Amino acid sequence: MIGTLLFVAFIALMLLGVPIGAALGLAGTAAIALANWDTQWFGLLAVPQNFYAGLGKYPLLAIPMFVLVGSIFDRSGVALRLVNFAIAIVGRGPGMLPLVAIVVAMFLGGISGSGPANAAAVGGVMIAAMARAGYPAAFSASVVGAAAATDILIPPSVAFIVYSVLVSGASVPALFAAGMIPGVLAGIALIAPAVWLSRKHGMGAAEATLPRPPFWASLREASWGLFAPVLILGGMRAGWFTPTEAAVVAVFYGLFVGVVVHRTIGLRDLVTILRESGELSAVILLVVALAGIFAYSLSTLGLIDPVTNAIVNSGLGEYGVLALLILMLIVVGMFLDGVSIFLIFVPLLMPIANHYHWDPVWFGVLLTLKVALGQFTPPLAVNLMVSCRIAGVRMEETVRWVGWMLLAMFMVMVAVIVWPELALWLPRQMGY
Repeated sequence: MIGTLLFVAFIALMLLGVPIGAALGLAGTAAIALANWDTQWFGLLAVPQNFYAGLGKYPLLAIPMFVLVGSIFDRSGVALRLVNFAIAIVGRGPGMLPLVAIVVAMFLGGISGSGPANAAAVGGVMIAAMARAGYPAAFSASVVGAAAATDILIPPSVAFIVYSVLVSGASVPALFAAGMIPGVLAGIALIAPAVWLSRKHGMGAAEATLPRPPFWASLREASWGLFAPVLILGGMRAGWFTPTEAAVVAVFYGLFVGVVVHRTIGLRDLVTILRESGELSAVILLVVALAGIFAYSLSTLGLIDPVTNAIVNSGLGEYGVLALLILMLIVVGMFLDGVSIFLIFVPLLMPIANHYHWDPVWFGVLLTLKVALGQFTPPLAVNLMVSCRIAGVRMEETVRWVGWMLLAMFMVMVAVIVWPELALWLPRQMGY
């Protein structure tokens, strides 16, 4: 009975417009209070204890740092220089600017762990460039929003950090390595419909008339940005620093590039960067802390075992259950952000994964692919919101374009299900 009230209260609060974190915390607190009614207020001591326990985890220190890295590189001018270098390589022509936007977004995914920051950095440069070349604004917003979703697959990734905190047996380095191949495949899969749609509908006719940047000059300008993922990922692989320490190194490297090398970040910009990244980090970590209360109420009320038994004994079989979970997360992903999905559903889903002996690293990559899809699936698509705001279009205008890109990334998710080694081969080779 109390378990039913827990979910009813959570859904009711969401429908009333209460923020996701507050809804999780309030529903969990109410359930704990009802479950410990006979002990008066002593049972409520679990609320502050689990609020603190939700935050008191070392890997979470990396989240505000990677969010800050995203803000720094957004304003450092690195994205513009990477775009010019990519255009110097692939040249001009129909479909080339969407290809460049996706490749640059993938590259920036190796620097920042924030999809919206990636969408802002790439969209700020590419949407205007694509408009000058004759691409519709809705199409440009769709390409940038979808491309930025590769950010949470290509390390470093905030989503992988949150998942590693929730699941034992899935370390951050192993998840970072596991996300690399699926992340690259997702980017390649997005390129196909972007280029095909461009040529089918005659977009970018003016693109071929624009000048092509000189190769060596573009390479020299982009070299500082190109070195960033080498420093971050190479340093972690070499054992110079942990993922959390890598985030701090990335912050100082980004500040050096923006303030000293490119001189695009001044004192006033630095204040804005710190404020914006602080606000976003606070929102993420507050949701994490309040979700700890919700997760505690789930375990205290004994809801996880009945749900697990009902699903595994449903007669659907292993792949039927997996298809059911994916369908459920696709629907949920249209309304909730990725971190919230992990915090709410991973405690419920891991017993099912353990029952079928699914590898926790592979399962984490699969869930993160689903979250990546959700980042550009209307009506609540955080990356698409950012790119649509930059392009000045409504989200519903992007549906005819973004559907093809959702299908392309969905096929990558199917490939990871059919061939788990796409996610597990690299971490195994690296000894994780």
